[in-house]
Amino acid sequence: MAEWEERRFDDFVVRIDRTLCVGFGDCIEEGGGAFALDEEGLVVFLHPEHADREALVRACESCPVDALSYVEYKEAEDVSGTSSTG
Repeated sequence: MAEWEERRFDDFVVRIDRTLCVGFGDCIEEGGGAFALDEEGLVVFLHPEHADREALVRACESCPVDALSYVEYKEAEDVSGTSSTG
């Protein structure tokens, strides 16, 4: 499995960095079914499309080791060097 994975939503991106995850599981409690722990005890996406934005943000903010993060699209575009203004 990849060291990191991200999913794009309407106006933000959620990223999992598996190199940081230690399996506390706080994200599972807060994430509304979006995340699970795999056979290695590390976080993976389960059904993020079923969780609302607030649950995804809470899950990211609950991670004590910052293995989950979210970025607004505007910020993501600025980081990648592309611009929606062309």
